[in-house]
Amino acid sequence: MALGRSFAANDTIGHLIEPGEQEELEEEVAGHVRALLDALVIDRQHDHNTQDTARRVAKMLIRESMAGRYTECPAITDFPNARGLDEIYTVGPITVRSMCSHHLVPIVGQAWLGIIPTERVIGLSKFTRLVGWVMARPQIQEEATVQIADLLEEALKPRGLALVVKAEHLCMTWRGVRDAGTAMVTSVMRGAFRDKEAARAEFLSLIGR
Repeated sequence: MALGRSFAANDTIGHLIEPGEQEELEEEVAGHVRALLDALVIDRQHDHNTQDTARRVAKMLIRESMAGRYTECPAITDFPNARGLDEIYTVGPITVRSMCSHHLVPIVGQAWLGIIPTERVIGLSKFTRLVGWVMARPQIQEEATVQIADLLEEALKPRGLALVVKAEHLCMTWRGVRDAGTAMVTSVMRGAFRDKEAARAEFLSLIGR
């Protein structure tokens, strides 16, 4: 791995991983999970339910729950805004699946996007892929919302960008205060959505908020 780089929980390091290193990383993680199970006094040698748990957890973390850390950004194919669309379009709800970086438990929710384009647009599936890539890391929702907005703003350079994320955090509902049903809502408004109250109100009305 390169020196002088940030390796925070919600950073991506996919561009630094060489062929074969992901498999090596999975095996290393599996070894640490075995040590964790041993420390929890779980007899994984004789318990048929946990004999292969370490490998399964390592695969889940590297390839699924934290995949956004270990893969490169999805390709963003853009297209000319041939008809000169200058009105709001929205995308959502997009399913959000992430993991709290404080307790490594799930964050599950939805995201809504609003765009006022300029010269370029991207395919609808790309919004889902980009949101999924950013969220598939240990995250703090406030920071994840800004990361998604930054990525889309760089790709689209829109006149306006709006993003709302609403999610349930198991660090609140499954542990701690155990307040079932509590959700966190974060938003980022940029360009016309920040500067023009009417645009912001139209976006919120379109997504039913």
